[in-house]
Amino acid sequence: MVAEPAGRPVWRKWCGRGVPQCGEASRRRVLGTRAALGPSLPLPPGARKMTRFALTVVRHGETRFNKEKIIQGQGVDEPLSETGFKQAAAAGIFLNNVKFTHVFSSDLTRTRQTVHGILEKSKVCKDMTVKYDSRLRERKYGVAEGRALSELRAMAKAAGEECPVFTPPGGETLDQVKMRGKDFFDILCQLILQEAGENEQFSRGAPSNCLETSLAEIFPLGKNCPSESNSDSSAPGLVASVLVVSHGAYMKSLFNYFLTDLKCSLPTTLNKSEFMSVSPNTGISLFIINFEKGQEGKPTVQCVCMYLQDHLSGMTETC
Repeated sequence: MVAEPAGRPVWRKWCGRGVPQCGEASRRRVLGTRAALGPSLPLPPGARKMTRFALTVVRHGETRFNKEKIIQGQGVDEPLSETGFKQAAAAGIFLNNVKFTHVFSSDLTRTRQTVHGILEKSKVCKDMTVKYDSRLRERKYGVAEGRALSELRAMAKAAGEECPVFTPPGGETLDQVKMRGKDFFDILCQLILQEAGENEQFSRGAPSNCLETSLAEIFPLGKNCPSESNSDSSAPGLVASVLVVSHGAYMKSLFNYFLTDLKCSLPTTLNKSEFMSVSPNTGISLFIINFEKGQEGKPTVQCVCMYLQDHLSGMTETC
């Protein structure tokens, strides 16, 4: 997927303080509220009344083909450009105090290099093992891979369709990409719930809030960050903090699944079209996923922020 062009850096207000942002994409950073999600996943025996985990999703850094608006998909395994490496390092510095318990990445070169650049700057997760998963790969564009975005649009027009609905010969449909995202998310939820159930059998009391505290230092968790002194809080500490590094079109499809199928809550200042736009390179999005026992395992999700770019504020040449 190619990167969307961004405008000049501007200053906007967020949570009562000024922060540097790059263009329109960086406006998408606000608090959300929780809403009930659709499908249900069984809670393992012994799981606590409420199980919460954080999901941080980052798009890979810029490649030469991103800049030149060339379709990469899965067949063109282009490495990061010099700018892309700088973006990955900047994202790593921004996230360097966040304690991640799980790290997943697409197995393509640009995502491998990005997740390595992020963890390399971490103060707490530098030696973490990354699980590379082909389900996190970019959408497959078939015959359009390696060709200009303008050519893909021309192919779609000739077929009487528009991008991104159009599927080039040999490419994946949007439904196929969505099913990959759903499969990954379902397996991830089952993994976190299973681990939470197993860990609870060997521990008593409320879980540590260190995971949430590390996120709250840079993200607007607000009321969703319970007091460490309040072990009876209705919102217990996070049991896991997951980092995922993937691709623009794939992330757009995954977020569409969150929104349309799982009824993900959106911040009041974020409309659906903004939510469904393509993430800029190394744009950071954060979600809180919550499972409550007694509600047939149905999770709730909160969009904390979308496409955060604070880490790129000093890289004006890339904005």
